Amino acid sequence: MNQLVEFNQDLVAELREECAETDLPLEDVAFDRLCETLEAEGEIETSDRCAYRGAASGKSLRIDGHGGDPRETDGILSVIVCEVFDDEQPPTLNAADAKKHFGHLINFVAAVRRREFRDQLHIESPEFGVAMMIAESWSSVTKVKLILVTNAIYSARTDAVVAGSISDIPVTYNIWDLTRLHRVETTGSKEKIVVKFAEDFGGGLPALRASGPESELPSYLAVIRGKQLADIYDKWGARMLESNIRSFIQARRKSVNEGIRDTIKGEPEMFFSYNNGLSATADAVDIEMDGAGAHILSAKNLQIVNGGQTTASLHAALKHSPENLDRVHVQIKLTVVPSESSEQVVPNISKYANSQNKVSVADFFSNHPFHMRMEGYSRRVSAPPAPGMNRQTKWFYERARGQYQVERAKLGGADRKRFDSEHPKAQLFAKTDLAKVELSFRMRPDTVSKGAQKNFAAFASEIGEAWAASDRKYDETWFKRLIAKVIIFRALEKAVPRQEWYPGGYRANIVTYGIAKLAHDVEKGGKVLDLDRVWNDQSVPEALMKTFLIACEAAADVITTTDSGIRNISEWAKKQGCWSSVARAEVAYDGGLEDFLIEPQDARAAERDGRREEAMISGIEAQSKVIALGSAFWGRLREWTSASPSFSMKNDGILKACSQQERRLPSERQCILAVEILGRAREEGYVDDEETPRIRISGKVRSH
Repeated sequence: MNQLVEFNQDLVAELREECAETDLPLEDVAFDRLCETLEAEGEIETSDRCAYRGAASGKSLRIDGHGGDPRETDGILSVIVCEVFDDEQPPTLNAADAKKHFGHLINFVAAVRRREFRDQLHIESPEFGVAMMIAESWSSVTKVKLILVTNAIYSARTDAVVAGSISDIPVTYNIWDLTRLHRVETTGSKEKIVVKFAEDFGGGLPALRASGPESELPSYLAVIRGKQLADIYDKWGARMLESNIRSFIQARRKSVNEGIRDTIKGEPEMFFSYNNGLSATADAVDIEMDGAGAHILSAKNLQIVNGGQTTASLHAALKHSPENLDRVHVQIKLTVVPSESSEQVVPNISKYANSQNKVSVADFFSNHPFHMRMEGYSRRVSAPPAPGMNRQTKWFYERARGQYQVERAKLGGADRKRFDSEHPKAQLFAKTDLAKVELSFRMRPDTVSKGAQKNFAAFASEIGEAWAASDRKYDETWFKRLIAKVIIFRALEKAVPRQEWYPGGYRANIVTYGIAKLAHDVEKGGKVLDLDRVWNDQSVPEALMKTFLIACEAAADVITTTDSGIRNISEWAKKQGCWSSVARAEVAYDGGLEDFLIEPQDARAAERDGRREEAMISGIEAQSKVIALGSAFWGRLREWTSASPSFSMKNDGILKACSQQERRLPSERQCILAVEILGRAREEGYVDDEETPRIRISGKVRSH
């Protein structure tokens, strides 16, 4: 309980601080903050704020936000109520309280379907836009999700509980209370899905053990009925798809696969023969043996790493061909991967299972080399002291959720204070933050406005292709300029709500569009922003902030004046047409902007200088590592790579030089390449059983 209280105290303090900095109401700040977690966990695809309380036909109505247009979210209408208490001691929430909140949400959904109620709403209000979206998309809705997110403590766990129906459309409810938020935010582990095939979904799955007794990871070949798989997906939706695959599916899908759909409709008995099936993982499974063989009764944390399109198509068949689903059978290759090994193993399973994709789905994983490199810079590169400060700090990049809290929790007393001082929480940023900031400066505000998951998928696709072509540009200078962009983005998040012209909502859209607008106009003028200056200052100069706010005001005017036929401002901001309108807008910047612009060739020269300096440091570090690992180590690696077609004769020469270091020390360049070869080999499964193990003592690595 003490951990929960501490987590709540930190959360409330964080919310209060942002309220003071932005002048935004606590309810608005809390909604944005808590719904970030729901997006990261796949509960919702996006979170759009719409605060409304009222009454109709003698019933109380309430909504605090929604999860996007059902026509863009697989037919799921997610409506959200956010109940946050400004108390350091978390209160408790009982079933009656939850029922009341969900009742108000249902009343709102029911009311907006009536034209007489919609006609009472102000045409320019957020609630009118949401009401029109729900009414116009109702024919596409396949499920209504009622979501309560709160910093209160709810005694029971509720996860996609069926709550009835509205006009034959099923309704489920879900509570994200303080306990649940604490678990996913502080441990770094995903919210676990426990699928009880036998108990809840009509029977266990017939299976064959596909791995031998010597295998560290048990594997099974199983068969699941189409109706079972569709019902399971109906309960948990995209949370069943490993989070990175979910992003990939959402970014690339156009519609339900026509071939799969036609097979379900016309030849359901042939589905097993025609379809490649699924690849899935689970933390653990419950197996029962009987005269007919093995049956999988349940699976803990079942995640589909390949076959998302098949799963979504079968789910869609619940609506268009439900009578055929019992005749559909799907094969599953299920690997049991303990949670402590999942980060290393699951990406490889997904990588090889999805090899047909042009951009490997593994590009989305937290251990992709891009994220590993950014993490390395964030732990090594110290930022200059911020104004009024006398010590350097670091920007902590969280490539895997919960890393910051996990690292901090390991420490105690003076060590934790030093960690907090060196890595202030205000300088924590995650993969989705990186994607949001970077695509804003790449002039993709419409994509950013689609929500964290879809935006990250678009960013990862771009980075995956660029990295495959050359990873050279993603160096220390790139990292420093990324941090400069984060500084600008966060400064605008605080400054925009304080402006007289601020419309009282849509802060996130205004910030990304304002940044994109200024970046567009600067590029059109043949110049680039001097981001190195922002990095060196660790703040946004007042004159530059004024210029960005001019761009944000122009963006706000366009965003809040929707195109004909679009009543919902949040949805308008997700359209390419909105960005085109902002890009075309004429903006009069004051003369101060010129002081922060440089020629492109000057920016490139700074990149080259930084690369030379970094290469000197990297070369020394690599040489030290090669020597520390020793000749025998590199000899064993050379023997392993010689049998693999992935490694060239040049690679062999590098490893030979390292394996003969007693005769002649390899050059810094050779050592850098040797370390890169080692990394590639480990990605392909290389393990040196004779390597001296290392343990961490007092912050230093010692060999034993």
